[in-house]
Amino acid sequence: MRKVAFYTLGCKLNFSETSTIGRQFLEKGYQKVEFSETPDIYIINTCSVTDNADKKCQKIVREAKKISPNSYVAIIGCYAQLKPKEISELEGVDAVLGAAEKFRLLDLLDGFVKEDTPKVLATEIKETKEFVSGYSMNDRTRTFLKVQDGCNYKCSFCTIPLARGKSRSASIANVIENAKEVAAQDTKEVVLTGVNIGDFGIVDGRRQERLIDLLKELDNVEGIERFRISSIEPNLLDEEIIAFCSTSNKFVPHFHIPLQSGSDKMLELMRRRYRTDLYKSRITDIKSQMPDACIGVDVIIGFPGETEEDFLDTYNFLNELDVAYLHVFTYSERPNTDAVHMDGIVPKQERAKRSKMLRILSDKKKRAFYESQLGTTRTVLFEHDIEEGNMFGFTENYVRVEAKYDPALVNELKTVELTSINDQCIVEIREPKVIYEKH
Repeated sequence: MRKVAFYTLGCKLNFSETSTIGRQFLEKGYQKVEFSETPDIYIINTCSVTDNADKKCQKIVREAKKISPNSYVAIIGCYAQLKPKEISELEGVDAVLGAAEKFRLLDLLDGFVKEDTPKVLATEIKETKEFVSGYSMNDRTRTFLKVQDGCNYKCSFCTIPLARGKSRSASIANVIENAKEVAAQDTKEVVLTGVNIGDFGIVDGRRQERLIDLLKELDNVEGIERFRISSIEPNLLDEEIIAFCSTSNKFVPHFHIPLQSGSDKMLELMRRRYRTDLYKSRITDIKSQMPDACIGVDVIIGFPGETEEDFLDTYNFLNELDVAYLHVFTYSERPNTDAVHMDGIVPKQERAKRSKMLRILSDKKKRAFYESQLGTTRTVLFEHDIEEGNMFGFTENYVRVEAKYDPALVNELKTVELTSINDQCIVEIREPKVIYEKH
């Protein structure tokens, strides 16, 4: 039995796809092992959102060859689609598969036989039209369920449309079928994933269904306790979706909404499809209906043309917003994007300084949100992570909590009271055994 190991870089969507490909290997009789267990085959699923993601891929290849020098190394994912020739020239790489080929690698690589020159199997992205469904399983406490892929937006900084192609989706019927399969595996929480989830419903090149209708159907799936929407564009998070989530039995009060900049000038340069007034109205709408909702924000710092005044507009805008945390990305130049040709390059030292300021703001926001939740009763899904005799989990509104390790609590939902915040900014809870006695 040949051994195969997987390594995933990047987003939740990549994790769902890696897990799906992993099941294909198991069905063919391969043994899935850990990265360090000298596998015969490595499958590395890559990201290319930032320059750092590219460098990580190169490092993983080097580490793989140190552990298993004679292994077969195949690279898939966004970086593989964008730069197949460049990757094929990395020492140790045996094959590179693009977006249209990665789900057929077992057939295309024909037994993973090493050859004199690496195989490059990556057609032009315009040929990638098929939606391949998938979900993660047994990799984490929660499952990532893929419902959408690709993107029709053309933000000036982004390579994702070049790496994943046009927007396309599963049908609602297909998603529900997969959700039922996931539920049968005793999964308590499902995270909906995609490149642009709010654009769900495009099948065979035309819009046939809507995200809100998918959410309503998922709300009736038995066996799954919680659903999260991983990330959704503010212009696609409409009032109907917010209102539904506020009364849903299963969709939790947690939203991740990309902003990218708090300056309307910068949003225009980025070619985003909204302005700050719409973004602010979405936050206000959510908090008015779900006061305890956790809201996360993506923001890009140091984009070409961003002056000190523009940055301060972003800082002040975020400082005043009722949000819980920030994902701060330092702008990095990406080939084949319009942004790379723009004037007003921000020095890297300045980018780093601005990013640090926003990360400090994020820490303050997170602590303030956690403090607002102390004294409340929440439901926690406990995870497998164990450190120094403690285990961790997340409430429905994404507060991270810590408790004494109890094997009976892993992958279980328990009602607890949030009592205090420790030095690591993790919330401590009233002992579960006390809660059990109460219930």
